[in-house]
Amino acid sequence: MKSNILTEKHRLGLGGVAIGTAFEALTDGESYEVLQKAWDLGIRYYDTSPWYGLTKSERRFGNFLHGQKRDEFVFSTKVGRLFVEVPENEVPPTMWKAPLNYDFEHNYTADAIKRSIEESLERSRLDYIDIVYIHDLSEDQVGDRYPYFLEQAKKGAFKVLSELRDQGVIKAWGMGVNKIEPILDCLEAADPDICLSATQYSILEHEDAVDRLLPAVKKAGVKLVSGAGYNSGFVTGRPRYNYKNVIPKGMTEKRDRIAEIAKKYSIDIVDAALHFVLAADEFAAIIPGSSKPEQVQDNVEALHKGIPTDFWNELKSEGLIYEKAQTPK
Repeated sequence: MKSNILTEKHRLGLGGVAIGTAFEALTDGESYEVLQKAWDLGIRYYDTSPWYGLTKSERRFGNFLHGQKRDEFVFSTKVGRLFVEVPENEVPPTMWKAPLNYDFEHNYTADAIKRSIEESLERSRLDYIDIVYIHDLSEDQVGDRYPYFLEQAKKGAFKVLSELRDQGVIKAWGMGVNKIEPILDCLEAADPDICLSATQYSILEHEDAVDRLLPAVKKAGVKLVSGAGYNSGFVTGRPRYNYKNVIPKGMTEKRDRIAEIAKKYSIDIVDAALHFVLAADEFAAIIPGSSKPEQVQDNVEALHKGIPTDFWNELKSEGLIYEKAQTPK
C-alpha cells in the first residue's frame, strides 16, 4: 500500500451500515453500545458514509469517536453524494429504516468532493479524515449514467483526492463500490491507495475477484478493505444476500454445507468467512457491521480463532471454494 495507514491492529474494523439503520431502526443509545464495545475490544478502524441513514451513521460515529484520542484510530468515510435537508415528507425512499430528513444527489466533481469532505468533518466533529472512498460510482447505483459519472470523477474526484493526499489533508483514497469494474477503471485512470471492495469477495462468492480484481490491485500496489465479507449477514443466517432479499440459486445450500463442515472442525462459519477474506494478501482489513455488541464480540473472537488446514483442504476438495483462492497458511 502506498500509504501504510492500515496495520496489523486494523485488520478487523467496524463498518457503519447497520448503525445507519440499514436493517433495523437502531436508536442512538443502541448504536453507542456497539461503538463502545468495539472500542473496548481494541477495534481501531471505523468506516462510515454520509449515505448510511442519510448522514445518521456518520454523525453517530463522530459523536463517539470525537471523544477518543484522534491519533489512536483510523477513520474512513465516503464522497460522491451531496445531501440537503428537506421536510420529512420529502425524504426519498431508500434502504434505511430510520434515516434523517435529507435528500441527495450523486456528484463526483472536484467542488462537490471538497464540499462533501468539509461537511463530513462538521458532522463527525473530527479534525481530519484518514481515508476517503469514492462511494457507489458503479452501475448498480447510478445505472446507465455510469460513463457520465466516471468521466466526471476522472476530471474531479480522482484528481482532487490525489491532491489532498499529497498535501497531507487526507492520508489515502480509493473507490468504495460493490462491483469490480469501477476499481479497474480507477486503476487505469488514477493512483488510488486503497479500495473498499464490498460484496465482491467472500467465502461464498469470490471467483471473479480472484481472476480479475486481485491481480490488478496487486500489480498497482493498491490494497483492499472488505465490506460485506459476510454477504450482508447471509453467512450468519440472515434472509438477505448482499443487501438484497433475493438469494442466488444454490447459495443457501453452499452456505449450509460450509457451516456443516466447519462444525466438524469445532469452528463457526463466521470464523471461516473472516479468515478466508484476510488470507488474501491484497486485503488489509475486513469491516463487518454490527447492530448489537455481541456481534462485535463474535467478530473479535473469530479473528483469534485457529482454523485447521484440513478444513480449507476439504472445502477445496468439495469445490466449495475456488482452487485458486488463497487460504490461511
